[in-house]
Amino acid sequence: MRLDLNADVGESFGQWSLGEDAAIMAQVSSVNIACGFHAGDPLTMRGSCATAAASGAVIGAHPAYRDLAGFGRRFMDVDPHELTQELIYQIGALQAMARAAGTSVRYVKPHGALYNAIVHHSAQAQAVVSAVLAVDPGLPLLVAPRSVVQRLGQAAGLVVVTEAFADRAYNPDGTLVPRTQPGAVLHSVAAVVAQSLSIALHQEVTAVDGSRIGLVAQSLCLHGDTPGAVAMATAVRAALLDAGVTICGFA
Repeated sequence: MRLDLNADVGESFGQWSLGEDAAIMAQVSSVNIACGFHAGDPLTMRGSCATAAASGAVIGAHPAYRDLAGFGRRFMDVDPHELTQELIYQIGALQAMARAAGTSVRYVKPHGALYNAIVHHSAQAQAVVSAVLAVDPGLPLLVAPRSVVQRLGQAAGLVVVTEAFADRAYNPDGTLVPRTQPGAVLHSVAAVVAQSLSIALHQEVTAVDGSRIGLVAQSLCLHGDTPGAVAMATAVRAALLDAGVTICGFA
């Protein structure tokens, strides 16, 4: 059994520091690097690419709404054509930084509220697909399973990879519990490990109402900004390996 383990990194900005990126990168196979719109800046982007290259982690672009103040976690009713251009801009910026660091961007994963919106928002989902097609149709797109963007991406000929979350609670319909609600983020290492094993070995997760839902995923995400993220990543990696799962990038 093979599974990608990914984490959001590069989310510091200016004098504001977030996460222990180097330690996280040592535990995962892929990293989603912020592209400057929700977090990140040129110095952070370049440094993150260099650290990823040194650790052997596959680099993905992590573009978002233009929302530094809200960390990209607020829905924005952006004109789809404008959104496409902003995504092209972000992916291209990270591609340049990766190239300067001697590596490359190998996939795209939208961030935060944009990621959640394109589960059901057709116009924005198409904007994301259009951006990837314009930059490089060979770049895989990492998204939620059973989402509108998955369907549109596959219809457009993109390689679409589905993921699940080790540290987020799920609704009975398979969507993520909004961060505004209590219990949306799992903080117990034991709970994160248990959910990771359930997803990897049984392709299912326990929703907040106790029901079991199917969740087919080729990649498992840990958030680098969650308190205790390094301990969680270390424990999840060890548990997956002990269970016979091979951890490797999909791109």
